[in-house]
Amino acid sequence: MDFAFSLTKSLKKRYNSFGGKMFSKRQIVRCEVTGYASYGVFVKVKDYIGLIHISEISDKFVQDIYSFASIGDFVDALILEIDEENKQLKLSYKQAENKKKIIVRDLEIGFKTLEDEMPFFLKRALRNIKDDNDD
Repeated sequence: MDFAFSLTKSLKKRYNSFGGKMFSKRQIVRCEVTGYASYGVFVKVKDYIGLIHISEISDKFVQDIYSFASIGDFVDALILEIDEENKQLKLSYKQAENKKKIIVRDLEIGFKTLEDEMPFFLKRALRNIKDDNDD
């Protein structure tokens, strides 16, 4: 049996074991943090969008939602509710029990030296001057 067929069969079996759904309630999933709001953290799990409400992050008061994790980090969370029609998940970080962990994404150094950036700055400045003169 070739690997691709075996993998497809395995995924189909898993899909059907959840009643034809990709996920099930009480399942722990790995989520990628995609955004913040004052009321919680938005995440992505495969092609679903999820929300970890601020009350589902910790039993203690969460003073700064932005200190929970950075955009691009991965967290394990427990599925509370599934909206298959809209592909949305309601998740809990605090109920993920002993699986609680945050996987910090690899950081990229975004700074370049002034020497490296100078040609870009000059081109932009000259373009702005030209645009101002055209008006």
